[in-house]
Amino acid sequence: MAVFVALGAFLMTLAGGWVAQRVTDRRHLVLGFAGGLMLGVVGLDLLPEAIEAAGGLVFGVPAALLLFVGGFLFAHLVERLLAVRQAAHGASEERVPQVGLTAAAAMVLHSLMDGVALGAAFQVGGGMGAAVALAVITHDFADGFNTYTITSLYGNARRKALTMLYADAAAPVVGAATTLVFTLPEELLGCYLGFFGGALLYLAAAEILPEAHHDHPARSTLLCTIGGVGFIWLVVGLAQ
Repeated sequence: MAVFVALGAFLMTLAGGWVAQRVTDRRHLVLGFAGGLMLGVVGLDLLPEAIEAAGGLVFGVPAALLLFVGGFLFAHLVERLLAVRQAAHGASEERVPQVGLTAAAAMVLHSLMDGVALGAAFQVGGGMGAAVALAVITHDFADGFNTYTITSLYGNARRKALTMLYADAAAPVVGAATTLVFTLPEELLGCYLGFFGGALLYLAAAEILPEAHHDHPARSTLLCTIGGVGFIWLVVGLAQ
C-alpha cells in the first residue's frame, strides 16, 4: 500500500517540475514562490518534525537545532568553496552549477526519506499512513518545483535539471519500498531533517529570494513568496 501511495508522490513531483518549466517568462515569480515554499517547508514542516523526532539535548540545546545550524553553515561552506574553486579557474562566482546539483541531490535524499516515513507510517496503521500520505503527496509538488528550479538557477543544462527531477520523483517510491526490509530509527530521521532544513533555509534566504528580487523587485514577487509559505501552511494543517 505504501509503495502504491508513493506512486502518487511520483506524479505530484513531476507535476511540480512541469509547472516550474512552463513559467520561464515569469522567472522572478517562480523564484519568489519557490523561496516561499522552501521557507514554509523548513519552518512549518521539517523543523518541528525534526525537534520532535530527534529528541534529547546537547549541552542545553535540542540536537535537531544544532544540526539545523550545522546544515546552514555546511551549505554556506560548500557554496563558498565551490565558488572559490571555480573563480580560481577564471570562471564567475555568481553561478556554480555544482551547488545546484548538490542542492538537488539533497532534495532527492529528502524525498527518499519521505518515502521511508510513508512506509513506516503504514507499518503503524492505516490511519497514520493516510495522514502521512496526504502530507507527502501534497508537498512533493513543492519538492518537484524546487528541485527543477534550484538545478536550473545555478546554470545547469535542462537535461540535468530533468534528470534530478526524475530522480526526485522516483525517490519516494524507492524509500517506501525499503521499509519492506527495514525501518529507519526515528532519532536518526529527526537529525537528518534538522540538518537538511538548515541547508534548505540557506538556499532560500541567500540564493533563491535575492535572485527573485534582483531584476524584478515587484510586489507580485513578494506576494508569490507569501503564497508559497501559505501553501505549505495549508498542507501541514490538512495533514494534522
